[in-house]
Amino acid sequence: MTNNSSTTKKNTNKKVYQNFIDIPKIGDIVKGKVLAIKKNEIYLDINGLFTGIIRGPELESGFNQNKKLSVGDEISALVIEVDNEKGAFELSLRYAGPLQKSWQAFKDIMEKGEIITVKTVGANTGGLLCQYEKAIGFLPTSQMSPEHFPRVDDGDKTKILNLLKNLIGKNLEVKIIGLLENENKLIFSEKEIFKEQKSLYKVGDIVEGEICGLVDFGAFIKFNNCEGLVHISEIAWRRLDHPKDILKIGQKVKAKIIGIVDGKFSLSIKELIPDPWKDVEKKYSVGQEVMGKVLKITNFGLFVELDPEIHGLAHLSEIFDKPIKNPEEINKIAKVGDVLKFKIISLEPSEHRLGLSLVRHKS
Repeated sequence: MTNNSSTTKKNTNKKVYQNFIDIPKIGDIVKGKVLAIKKNEIYLDINGLFTGIIRGPELESGFNQNKKLSVGDEISALVIEVDNEKGAFELSLRYAGPLQKSWQAFKDIMEKGEIITVKTVGANTGGLLCQYEKAIGFLPTSQMSPEHFPRVDDGDKTKILNLLKNLIGKNLEVKIIGLLENENKLIFSEKEIFKEQKSLYKVGDIVEGEICGLVDFGAFIKFNNCEGLVHISEIAWRRLDHPKDILKIGQKVKAKIIGIVDGKFSLSIKELIPDPWKDVEKKYSVGQEVMGKVLKITNFGLFVELDPEIHGLAHLSEIFDKPIKNPEEINKIAKVGDVLKFKIISLEPSEHRLGLSLVRHKS
């Protein structure tokens, strides 16, 4: 028999052991020796280090057989909670039994590459716990589809977990990609389903999809259950501070595949847009005076819009007629949104560069 004090003592050592052994996690199958058998509970000793409890509906799988168990017998159970109100592992027989009995069937499914439907029953920052028939497996975030991947700009684990929790209760189509029989673990993948679709694409292909993510370095496009990244430099011919300047989530766009590495797509939106700099000399020339709108003020000058596609830079040296000690003095000259007169002093179409000199305010 066991008691709460011995259970608590064993399980309070989890933090001590975690640096030396692998502590069971939710979804793991563990083996343990029977410590005690009560009317509706079975207590197990796990590796002489922890205590597990099987009780209530979790005894459904063969509880009549368990009545024949004796203290000291070894049985297997599934971890469904790592720290219950008694400080013990909460275990289940109703899932563990089917998992072991169905092992050969799972092997056949994996070898044939069959697509199966699973139901999400739990989440942690690493992925989703999914139920297939009466067995539990794991779908890592690295194996999730673009539609379900928890994309968070700052990588905040709390935000990731919240997004994953929103998927609990949903049915997902997956393939089995891992069978760790010694550890009784199933590993699922959504991404494997799309490998054949990915192989249909090659560099130069044009795809049509939907913006599914915006980060400071680019935009993610979902197309035909695949996903690609458009680097910020490949979104437009002009300079952007952030992709959200011209794109938004859910927007339909076309893009060209410019690279495929390890199944990852690099895309370009601007490749499908005529390069406005090719004909820039038909519109602008060195020495020409133009009106331009100040888009951004930096410590080295002004970024100026001459038209929606052609932008130029007025360096500090072309704003003031003498050296200045404090670059912030530029704020006395212009502010974002101002329309000022400039003179074009350099034009390099091949480099997409245009130099300007401020006319009206130059002293």
